[in-house]
Amino acid sequence: MDNLTLRYSVLLLEGLKVTPQSSYPVFILLLLAYIFTMISNIGLIVLISTEKNLHHPMHFLFCNLPLNDILGTTVILPRLMQDILKETSERYITYVECVIQAYFVHVFIAACHYVLIIMAFDRYVAICNPLRYTAIMTNKMVIKLSASAWGLAILLVTIMLGLTVRLSHCRSKIENPFCDNASLFKLSCESVVINNVYGIIYTVAVLCFSAVSIFLTYVKIAAVCKSSKSQALNSKAIKTCSTHLAVYLVMFFSGAIMTFLHRFPEYSDSRKLASIMFHIVPPGLNPLVYGLQTKEIRQKIATFWWRKKIISL
Repeated sequence: MDNLTLRYSVLLLEGLKVTPQSSYPVFILLLLAYIFTMISNIGLIVLISTEKNLHHPMHFLFCNLPLNDILGTTVILPRLMQDILKETSERYITYVECVIQAYFVHVFIAACHYVLIIMAFDRYVAICNPLRYTAIMTNKMVIKLSASAWGLAILLVTIMLGLTVRLSHCRSKIENPFCDNASLFKLSCESVVINNVYGIIYTVAVLCFSAVSIFLTYVKIAAVCKSSKSQALNSKAIKTCSTHLAVYLVMFFSGAIMTFLHRFPEYSDSRKLASIMFHIVPPGLNPLVYGLQTKEIRQKIATFWWRKKIISL
């Protein structure tokens, strides 16, 4: 089996199935999506880091989201665009590169959930315990929450990929547009029961943990708003929470569609397309939904463009 593993150290990646006539239009479309995602997410990070008026725990925690979106798009789209311009028989990738790509693909997916959980916690403290908000949400707490979100994602993904790389492999084709854990352990002729069990438990645990955490958070926020007679508090809660919930729902349903289609082999092509869209749609929409719906960020963007327009005149 070791000889087979050595033999298949270079893999054939399926990539995105497109006709020769549509390869360049699809390449341009993906390139534009990548450029937009990078500019909007990097722009938000720069804006928050440079504007002192935005130096609040809520915005610092939010910076984890565009950082993760940059990771999610960069680990997929450049390689995908490169393969589109190649023949399907020439889309090679080394096993090591495939493992690295799969690792960051799953870190991105896990971090999506954990980052939104810590952002929900911030909103809970701000609305349900406003008098102690500054005492609780210190810079040290922001660092702890951010480190916990990334640390948990990295730890669980490391275990998952560790179980996969221990396997020898006797196949050489990745039947997916990009490398992920499932496509890697399917290369093996050994028993992958442990991988399947861990993968199912891991997926269910992450989805349930994020969904239950955010659901309970919003139930408590709704209870506070219902008992409060302050219109200002209720208005603030609706604006900030609706933005956060919209971002979560975009991410959740994008992932749910991909997971649902994975159970039906006849929809294999649709699943593969959905998996690519998961790395394009949420990272592209998050800056629009969160950035433009947050009053302080929206005002700063408007001020920036207004100054630029005056200078150009």
